[in-house]
Amino acid sequence: MTAGNASGGVGLLPARHRQADFFLCDVFDAIPKDDLATMEHPVFSLSTRPDRRILRYAHNGVEIEVVPSVRGLATIHDKDILIFCISQLMAALNAGRALGRTLTLKAHDLLVATNRETSGDAYRRLREAFERLAGTRITTNITIGEHEITSGFGLIESWQIERRTRGGRMVSVSVTLSEWLYRAVLSKSVLTLSRDYFRLRKPLERRIYELARKHCGRQASWLVSVDTLLKKSGSASPRRVFRRMLRDMIAADHLPDYEMAEEEGDLIRFTLRGGVVETGAPPIVSAEALEHARRLAPGWDIHALEAEWRGVWDRTGRARLRSPDAAFLGWVKKRERTP
Repeated sequence: MTAGNASGGVGLLPARHRQADFFLCDVFDAIPKDDLATMEHPVFSLSTRPDRRILRYAHNGVEIEVVPSVRGLATIHDKDILIFCISQLMAALNAGRALGRTLTLKAHDLLVATNRETSGDAYRRLREAFERLAGTRITTNITIGEHEITSGFGLIESWQIERRTRGGRMVSVSVTLSEWLYRAVLSKSVLTLSRDYFRLRKPLERRIYELARKHCGRQASWLVSVDTLLKKSGSASPRRVFRRMLRDMIAADHLPDYEMAEEEGDLIRFTLRGGVVETGAPPIVSAEALEHARRLAPGWDIHALEAEWRGVWDRTGRARLRSPDAAFLGWVKKRERTP
């Protein structure tokens, strides 16, 4: 559920497909899921034009280098394909079905589920997105589950158009995800997204929503400096331009699930709207406990650990906790010692 303009106001793309369409096939029952690592760190270009920059990012011990192909960097809109794939894999995993890194998808289903047009031009853009995803190369030391990947890899390993109709449109495609993303699914290092994410027009809006979802989650609010938000977003805009874009987003007020407000000290506060992103009420970890956890596990992404811990709490019966802080810190100590 979303509020205000987020439910269908100015600035959002139209809901291009009837809601009933989502119940015609099991593929649409998969709730949109995004991996924690690319929600936390800027991997995708926010440009609407071919972006051939080499991106370098370092934050809290995490280093990332993203190298484009001749087609340019994979964009935040290209990421729709990965979200769709991750969502299908998570649905299969939760249902106990067999799964692997290679998925065969109906192109039409992908376009409908991500609120895209189904015109001939849309199929052409989909092919270009596959090319950018396969061509973009990443080197990083991000930890996924119990593994640290330090070698280079692509966001997808390969893709292949399986069939075409007489008119030339692709009917189905086979996609092999990178081992890195596949491990994220197996370790359940993912978060649920609002379906209205696919209605956000601007790349920066999508990126800011990801960051709010990752860091605010079900907490009452998340306060972050404009400088930190600029760094985490991956935006190439100067700070004054970036700040103006944030103010435009605050005025538009159509970010799914979260409200934005500017506060003194060049700070932005994200507050959870009345709607619920995840069912239930997960335990809240205090800022002091997060700082303690940072000392217990130096070099780890503490927010990713917090999300992973909440996932464990959810999967193991959602026990009532007298002290969420103590439970989280005890889990971190065990997690940090796990080889």
